[in-house]
Amino acid sequence: MARSLSPRVEAVFWFLLTATGYFLLASLSLYATKGADNIAAVWPPSGYFLALLLLMPARARIYAFAGMAAASLGANMLGGTPLWTSIAFTVSNAGEAALGLWLLRRRETGELSFMVPRSVANFCFAAFIASVASASLALALTGNGVDFFLSWMTTVLLGMLIVTPPIVMLARMVGTNVFNNVPGGMKSEAAAILTLTGLVTILCFSQAQFPVTFLPCIAVVAAAYRLGPFGAGAGILIVTIIASLLTGQGYGPIAAIEGEQKIRVFFLQFYLLSLLFTTLPLAALLIGRQRLAKRLEQSNRWLLQAEAAALVGHWRVDLVRWTITWSDQTYRVHGLEPGMPVDVDYSVKQYVAEDRLAVRKILADAVRTGEAFEFQGRILRADGKIRHVKSHGSIEMARGKAVGIFGTVQDVTATVEDARILEAARSAAERVANTDMLTGLPNRRHTLAFLEKALAGARDHGAPLAVAIFDIDHFKRINDTHGHAMGDTVIRRVALRAKAALRDEDMLGRIGGEEFVCILQRSSAQAAEIVAERVRKAVETGTASEEEVPDATISVGLAIYDGETDIEELLHRADKALYVAKREGRNRLRMAA
Repeated sequence: MARSLSPRVEAVFWFLLTATGYFLLASLSLYATKGADNIAAVWPPSGYFLALLLLMPARARIYAFAGMAAASLGANMLGGTPLWTSIAFTVSNAGEAALGLWLLRRRETGELSFMVPRSVANFCFAAFIASVASASLALALTGNGVDFFLSWMTTVLLGMLIVTPPIVMLARMVGTNVFNNVPGGMKSEAAAILTLTGLVTILCFSQAQFPVTFLPCIAVVAAAYRLGPFGAGAGILIVTIIASLLTGQGYGPIAAIEGEQKIRVFFLQFYLLSLLFTTLPLAALLIGRQRLAKRLEQSNRWLLQAEAAALVGHWRVDLVRWTITWSDQTYRVHGLEPGMPVDVDYSVKQYVAEDRLAVRKILADAVRTGEAFEFQGRILRADGKIRHVKSHGSIEMARGKAVGIFGTVQDVTATVEDARILEAARSAAERVANTDMLTGLPNRRHTLAFLEKALAGARDHGAPLAVAIFDIDHFKRINDTHGHAMGDTVIRRVALRAKAALRDEDMLGRIGGEEFVCILQRSSAQAAEIVAERVRKAVETGTASEEEVPDATISVGLAIYDGETDIEELLHRADKALYVAKREGRNRLRMAA
């Protein structure tokens, strides 16, 4: 609200707000419960002024200090305090506020929050240092004794610790319109709890027959539990006001304590401090716990959503109790309804028999070594479907002993199927790339690559190797006489007959036009010659028996591996033998020299 005011109006606003509130609280405190040296048991103006300093803009603080000084002098002098003493008290109270504000600004980089345990601790530290400094300054200015110092310090400390938090929290809730978003039921509950706290406090401090001062503590703890730090601060403030007023008027168990007035004041202060340091940190811890619980709930929700989207579940085996826990997505991966009872043995038995032993061994090795593990296998789901799953896991250790296994499980069936399809496509593409489309035989590239490997084996291991090159005799005449379509048919039939005449370990490839290569592995010269001649005869007799196909014969050149360093040299020898066969009349086999 003040931010929208002009600087002059803003200065007047904070001056009046500080002066009016401080004067009323100071006058009421001086009247209500008086202790030694006319010092109240609790000094609420200190907390009220510190709260305003925390809430107001920095430019308005000088006017607030002026309003505080005027109110303090007026209240003290109206209460019968001499002028010099009133000035000393005012200077001391102003100093405590300035020091407390400075300490909080240094220790809290952001906005002070009473919902964070660390911030609560910083606030208590700043209030304690400020109250000690204020009491020391008042003692130096007035010359009073140790009792005065202790009384001043405790009253100021209580004033700041009890009054500042609820004012700051209430102002911020109003400024952020929190109350507009609070359900009506919660508002009613808050009003009921704080009202009950007041009634219980009145009941306890209006009589001295039954010492039940613990009941307000229970009420404030309940307020802290249900309403958080604001409930704790408001509850403590209610107890402080009622207990101070009634005790100051001679009512209640504390007023009935025998002894000097200062003893009763100190006991009341001790009671309020105990209540404060019990409930305010408790409320901050409860809020922290609630925030952690919400973050954990949100993290779990995100985890479940991520698991469902990625088809990944998690599981944990307790090796001590021999139990297993599955996430919802793990149940879905296994085809089960979430929440169904499962045990360790069942989870392993879901793997198909071929994979089950491997899974057991991997898990046993991981428990023995403590190392992370990974495995992939197939499970037979409850619906009868086989799914491929992949698991990653790690071992939980305690005192050097494995106590648990935590892992994830992912349905990778689609990935496995895609890999199979990709491999099939790759194999098909490779076959196409390596196959002669007319004959179905290995093409030139594949044939030469195969010959390279065969030559390397022969060179490295001394295995026999022979190469036969043959082509179709007078193939151009066949094309010219019967057409290219018939020529292709002749090529296919020659390839078929030649391949049928070879052994399993031999290879036949088409290296171009009507030219073919036979790679005869583990063949001596005599055996290679027999096989090559069998190929020639198979072509000659086979095509002759087919009426719709022109007769075709082949000429064959055979070369036996003789230490050649590359396939070109070996093929060249076979090719020279082929030309010898052609020159000598075709349809015959010739061996390379």
